[in-house]
Parts: sequence; structure tokens; C-alpha cells
Amino acid sequence: MTDRRLRWGVLSTANIGRAAVNPAIQASANGELVAVASRDAERASAFAEQWGIPKSYGAYEALIEDEDVDAVYIPLPNSLHKLWTIRAAQAGKHVLCEKPLALDAAECLEMQAAADENGVKLMEAFMYRFHPRMDRAVEMVRDGVVGDLRVIRSAFSFKLTNPANIRMDAALGGGALMDVGCYCVNSSRTIAGKEPVEVQAFARWTAGDVDDQLTGTLRFDDDLTAHFDCSLTTERCEFFEAAGTDGVLRVESSFLPGKGDVVIEEMRGRDGAIQHPVTGADEYQLMVEHFADAALNNRPLRYTGAEAASNMRVIEALYASARNGGRPVSL
Repeated sequence: MTDRRLRWGVLSTANIGRAAVNPAIQASANGELVAVASRDAERASAFAEQWGIPKSYGAYEALIEDEDVDAVYIPLPNSLHKLWTIRAAQAGKHVLCEKPLALDAAECLEMQAAADENGVKLMEAFMYRFHPRMDRAVEMVRDGVVGDLRVIRSAFSFKLTNPANIRMDAALGGGALMDVGCYCVNSSRTIAGKEPVEVQAFARWTAGDVDDQLTGTLRFDDDLTAHFDCSLTTERCEFFEAAGTDGVLRVESSFLPGKGDVVIEEMRGRDGAIQHPVTGADEYQLMVEHFADAALNNRPLRYTGAEAASNMRVIEALYASARNGGRPVSL
């Protein structure tokens, strides 16, 4: 890292920014939060005053035209990710965009093409990938701690009590798979280290044609399978497991572990679990610092729009299966 700092602007006053990413930028070693925009100028002004952000705008366009902004963080509804990523890229801004990066793989590739054409960085904000525990878990699997990897299991669910929430709006790219199941798909692909060859899914659909529950299976080409469930209707559950011929690794609170110390549990038969401690970290801060380092020093990002497109291809196939009574879909 250098003494230079990436100057960030945030498009919207969304809760994910307020609660997690904005504070991470403000705490980062190589970034500063200089502007926020909302479609409501008074809301943007109040937000900026509350959180110590120097500038506020009542229009997204005004923020991305600000020459004092180097990069934007986009926590807008999924349906708006492509539009504002491309506009920001065309204005010469680097873009960190919330997950899922877009509504489908084709959009992801269009967004990456816009970034490439304008010489800026683009990354999907899957923050869990930057926590040292995720790196350690993948390393343990690669080192053969569980033997031959055979099954990956994961879940991410919580109860959504507000029916007007944007997650329940099909036009905005809502749904359990898009909101939380995308973590299960992404972590399964990461642990497997490869892409599935076939998927299958079953979903429960709301009157508004949104999946509020979905269960899926990813089949890889070497007898490895990944099973997951995601939901906006059931009590909170969040974990992943990597099971092999010699053992199982289990990671609780796998995507949102907080900042405290955490563990990876290793289980073998009926013996007690072996606890592998991992020092706590702010995964959001690690993410924004990595992004800022890449932008400031023109270094490669760990993850690009092409990787996001690979994740979306799997999600699209899962939806195709769920729409067709669970019929398997080849990739």
C-alpha cells in the first residue's frame, strides 16, 4: 500500500452501506469516504451529516461527475447495478458493486467490458471471501485435511418480516437465491475450486413470483456434489461444511462472522471436534482495502466481473431448474 488514499462515493443511503461498508471505508488504511448520493437531497444531506461525510448529492449523476471521487460503492437494488456501474465506469470511476453483481451473466460481462474500456476496476462485494477464515478453510481442503472432498453443504436463511422489502420484488431482482443463496453458490464453487457441470433446484414461489425458499444441488465432474438451502422465511441459519473421506470441516456464521475471533471445526468420526482458531478481522475493511490497493496501484483484483458471471451462470441454471419442476440443467 502507499500513502495515497482512494476517495470513495456511495450511491444511496442503503442499510448495508450505513451498517458495514461505509464504516469500513472510513476505517481503512488507504481510503476515505468523501461523498454520498440519494434521490432525495435532504436524506443525503442528513445521512452525510450523521456519518461525517463531507459531500452529499440529491442525484446519483452528480456524484459520479464529481472529480474529487475516484471510486463508487453501489448498494442499489440488483436491477440497477448494471446501469450505474456502466455510468460510473464511463465517468472514470472504479466500482465496487454489491452482490449479486447483476441480474445475469451477460450483464456481468457487459459491466466488466465497460470497466475495461474505461481503464477502471470492477469487483463484486462478496466480503466473506476476504476473511482469513475463508482462506484457511480452502487451504485446509486443498491440503487434504478432509481427505478426498466429496460433499459441500451450506445454508443461509433469515426471516424477512416486511413484505414490502425490495427482496420480495421480482422487478428489482429479489428472491432468496439472489439475496442469500448466492453466497452458498459462491462458497461452494470456491471450495470446490471448479465449476459445476449440472444443477438442480426446487423453490417456493410467492404470489409476486419471487422465490422465498430454494434448495439446490450442484454436481461437479468428479463425484463431488454441493447441497444448499436458502430462505427468507425460516429462522436464521448460516454455515458451510466441506466433507471428505477422512473428515469434515464446519464453519458457523460463515458469511457474517463479525470482527471477533472465530474457529473452524474439524470432525472425524465420533471424536470431539478439533477447534482451529482464526484471529478476528473486519472482512468489509479487508475487502475495501484490497480494492483500493488495486485501484491506486493498478494491481489485479482477486475477483473480476468474469468470476461474477460464472456465479450468475450457476444461479440462472438453478432458477431454470426450479421453474421446470426441479428438472436438472446442464452447464
